[in-house]
Amino acid sequence: MAGRFFKKRGANGQIAGNNPATSPVYVGMADKQTKFVALVHALHGDLYRYSYWLTRDAQVAEDLVQETFLRAWKAIDTLQDDKAAKGWLITILRRENARRFERKQLELVDLDDFPQSHPDQLHSEQEMENEWLRRHIARLPAQYQEPLLLQVLGGFSGEEIADLLGLNKHTVMTRLFRARNQLKEALEQAKQTRGHGHG
Repeated sequence: MAGRFFKKRGANGQIAGNNPATSPVYVGMADKQTKFVALVHALHGDLYRYSYWLTRDAQVAEDLVQETFLRAWKAIDTLQDDKAAKGWLITILRRENARRFERKQLELVDLDDFPQSHPDQLHSEQEMENEWLRRHIARLPAQYQEPLLLQVLGGFSGEEIADLLGLNKHTVMTRLFRARNQLKEALEQAKQTRGHGHG
């Protein structure tokens, strides 16, 4: 009778079935942690770049990425398809960014007041082009900025962007077309201005 109330001990003295290495809960947690660590390693850079474009502040961008990964960890079991991980994380990041504005109204900064790199500090023509592109993308209307950033920085297709933003694909493609046209026009104006400066 007493045998039913006491658990059987194995040769090592541990109660049978209580070995954490073989416990289904432990194995499940290890799988969950492995999956999460792989996500962090694979996608941290992409999320940070996107976050930085949204916030234009390195510290806020990193905080936003950390919040995103914290929420992702809590919901990792809902991610059924690893191929959808990037879009899933971008969606979480966008929601976290929106929450940032709900929690407190941040002071809006005029882009002209935003500190820009001085041309003498740029080390190459490529860096100057990247700086120019960064400034001009930041000046695009938000409805054009976000799809363009998702495409350029995130590598998402028009259909994936439509899903992420809750828009139809035609709207996304139109916004991408207009964003690129506005950048092209700004580039043409910059070339003309440089041409007149040398003439």
